[in-house]
Amino acid sequence: MKALLTSLFSGILFALGLGISGMTRPVKVIGFLDFFGSWDPSLGLVMVGAISVYFLAYRWSRRLPSPLFADQFSVPKRTDLDARLVLGAAIFGAGWGLAGFCPGPAITSLASGTTPVMVFVAAMGIGIYLHAWVVELGTSLSHRKAPMLRTLTDS
Repeated sequence: MKALLTSLFSGILFALGLGISGMTRPVKVIGFLDFFGSWDPSLGLVMVGAISVYFLAYRWSRRLPSPLFADQFSVPKRTDLDARLVLGAAIFGAGWGLAGFCPGPAITSLASGTTPVMVFVAAMGIGIYLHAWVVELGTSLSHRKAPMLRTLTDS
């Protein structure tokens, strides 16, 4: 129950931070990304603040034997970059720049009830579903190689 309440509190705090900082306003985000137009650097300060808090919290958490509400920390183990990660980051960045939303602010903005937000979140959901489908399709195809190909690739 403590973990659930902590998650709820963290989500509410995150949503409030997004709203106060202006991250839920696509015009503000697009203004930050418009380096050669009417650039608005204020979201850079938000990012520096967020990175600073995360940096300090991460350093502090490394000294703890375990998290407060879990058995172990969930820290990524991979350190390599692959084509899927780079392509995913590029698609994420393009979507962020074109729409002015990333997933957190978009979900937070659902409370506004505006059509553009609902369309964006629906498209994001469809994209998540399509990604899972493509990954599953790729996995099933790689296991169903033709007998001749399996012989050639196994030798």
